Amino acid sequence: MGNPIVTVDELAALTDERPADRLVVVDLRWVLGQPGAGRTAYNAGHLPDAIFLDLDDDLSDPNGLGAPGRHPLPTPDAFVARMAAAGIGDGSTVVGYDDAGGWVAARLWWMLDNLGFGRRGIDGERVAVLDGGSGAWSAGGRPLEREAVTLPPTQLTLQGPWSGVITRDELRSRLGAVTLLDARAAPRYRGETEPIDPVAGHIPTALSVPHSVNLDEQGRFLPPAELRARFEALATAGGPNREVVTSCGSGTSACHHSVAMRAAGLPDPILYVGSYSDWSRSGEPIATGPEPGEPPSIG
Repeated sequence: MGNPIVTVDELAALTDERPADRLVVVDLRWVLGQPGAGRTAYNAGHLPDAIFLDLDDDLSDPNGLGAPGRHPLPTPDAFVARMAAAGIGDGSTVVGYDDAGGWVAARLWWMLDNLGFGRRGIDGERVAVLDGGSGAWSAGGRPLEREAVTLPPTQLTLQGPWSGVITRDELRSRLGAVTLLDARAAPRYRGETEPIDPVAGHIPTALSVPHSVNLDEQGRFLPPAELRARFEALATAGGPNREVVTSCGSGTSACHHSVAMRAAGLPDPILYVGSYSDWSRSGEPIATGPEPGEPPSIG
């Protein structure tokens, strides 16, 4: 199994080796509650030859999969068509980046990987997240560009349907029997603040594991051994042989745990795509405070 994380130096080497139609660098910067902020940042300066994709417009579909939560998955066919139109093709190697520790870029990684984009190209993988994102690139004194990049449409062949996902109803019935990780910031988990969803708090039994715990002080992923030890401890916190389910606000930062667990050589977790935005809009029980809480009664 290859590494889903690529360093700045590795990306720079790939940039020198491969033409833009074979190496597709994707700027995925996005800001919660500020539509268009990512595009503005891209226009102000982006990695050389990088295209821009938007979490709302390109990686989500309000009409997809029953529209659970704020960022529902599009149908696989719609996603494949959008990626092909953006220039991501069967022969591409893709590196996504953002300026937030990789949690938005992780969504693109998860979507491509989930549909079988393939794992060969970057240390065994064809899609990866740039470690440290745009900040690490700039900190190394590497150049940025301002001109928008558009790649010609191409052919992309992926296999649907989405796999490794769980619905709200299924999750409700399994609370207490799976290890549920909440990747949101701790104050949102505790219910002290909620900037966008209707009710503050967390899904009962969820553990507070902000995606930032996967990163060091420089915003880069921790070594695989440290990630493995952390997630193995979390997976067995409620009992042995439990499946891990990741959630967040809308199925985006939860993918950061998927990247980290893949890098650690652990089994892929299950993704609750609707996440807290779906749960909190559906009249489900809510827990607050620092403790996970008990599974709600079913009946």
